[in-house]
Amino acid sequence: MSQEQPKRPQDQDPIKYGDVFDVSGDLAQKPVAPEDANMMQSAETRVLGQTVPGGVAASMQSAATLNERAGLVGHRDVTGVAGDRGVTVTETHAPGRRIVTESVAGQVVGQYVEPTPVESGRGGTGQESKITIGEALEATAHTVGDKAVEQSDAAAIQAAEVRATGNNVIKPGGVAATAQSAAAYNADCQREEDKIKMSDILSGATAKLAADKAATREDAGGVSGAEVRNNPGATVTPGGVAASVAAAARLNESVNI
Repeated sequence: MSQEQPKRPQDQDPIKYGDVFDVSGDLAQKPVAPEDANMMQSAETRVLGQTVPGGVAASMQSAATLNERAGLVGHRDVTGVAGDRGVTVTETHAPGRRIVTESVAGQVVGQYVEPTPVESGRGGTGQESKITIGEALEATAHTVGDKAVEQSDAAAIQAAEVRATGNNVIKPGGVAATAQSAAAYNADCQREEDKIKMSDILSGATAKLAADKAATREDAGGVSGAEVRNNPGATVTPGGVAASVAAAARLNESVNI
């Protein structure tokens, strides 16, 4: 005769997204479900050719397995926000590397850079293998492209442009000026679907900059400071401009080792 499964303690909580990743809002309070992990595994395999060992999908699978074993989620369960808004893995290519960004329900849960082969004869100084500020801005268009431009974003973009070009004068019609106009427009715009999005501003950002340079830790600090000072929550946006420049700076430091 089969036995019933032991009833789980009422005070036992599932592993939530907020326990595993730096996310906020409704997603942070949702349990990691098996179908969520399966979707991320499929996305990683489709874009990267494999599931990354110790990566986002692996972390989600571990959490989902523990939740299922504890009887807190079912084998075919999917988290509502993940099912509605999906999971994504995107990549931004640059000479000698690609920036991979993984998101659940529109929130970035993982971002890293992978080296890729470069043509022989182009890597003499190693500068080509470094990520520029412009490329970091373009990566942001992928990570939070659907986010409406806010004042904190515009401030971070302006700081990034100043550091990339070495010029404190904002170029009319450039990335920073366009971002400031977008933030001002969005502040008065009532309908979310009518607001100007980050991807509208930052797609092809490198070509819009008068000059560009490899991102450094100092650049990342300046951009982060501008973003935080202009954010009512005094925080950095996950996957946003400051986070992308910081990720680029970390990779560039590793190139110098």
